[in-house]
Amino acid sequence: MKYELIGNVMPAVEITFDQAGESMFTQSGGLAWMTGNIGMETNAKGGFGKSIGRLFAGESLFMATYSAQAAGEQIAFSCTAPGEIMAVDVGETSGLICQKGAFLCAEPSVELNVAFTKKISAGLFGGEGIILQELSGSGMAFLEIDGNKVEKVLQPGEVLKVDTGCVVAFDKGMPYEIEMVKGAKNIFFGGEGLFLTKLTGPGRVVVQTQNFGEFVGRIARLLPNKD
Repeated sequence: MKYELIGNVMPAVEITFDQAGESMFTQSGGLAWMTGNIGMETNAKGGFGKSIGRLFAGESLFMATYSAQAAGEQIAFSCTAPGEIMAVDVGETSGLICQKGAFLCAEPSVELNVAFTKKISAGLFGGEGIILQELSGSGMAFLEIDGNKVEKVLQPGEVLKVDTGCVVAFDKGMPYEIEMVKGAKNIFFGGEGLFLTKLTGPGRVVVQTQNFGEFVGRIARLLPNKD
């Protein structure tokens, strides 16, 4: 298969299948368009247990698999918010931990599993949930980025503190914990969130410039109260 990233504001990834039988799977609602000779099958990919885990991780209970019935067929998957699409060759990583909702689509050889944070407090208070997502296996996967993508490569012992809603992904095995903002004035009057994600190197971290949850919250506060 070949792929092309299309667009700037609301991007999509367009896949061209080199031969019949090649396929991609995606969460429910990820499809943008496809040519005529592509079949679709919806199922609980990986079994009922894994599908329930995906549900808690922010993805859909069922996954849709699209298979080419002839060479040269094309299919596209698009973002749900303004931003970017990140292409990941999963086989070249040692595993990638992603925030909930980041997964867009992947080849069938890519495994999408739930990943529990090591510290329960990180899930309860960090804003991204106890369950994250782990990408493993081999093949291409594509992640949604809200706003713009920024990649940081941390050296051993180097620390990066990030607003929890701005973390996209990081290398499997990197220490991950949640820190509460220090100081009463900062907590009550700082105007930021109460918690920061602390990541410690070595490893790669991908962050996004927009916290979409905070963006939605600001819009909600401006809506008229129906009561």
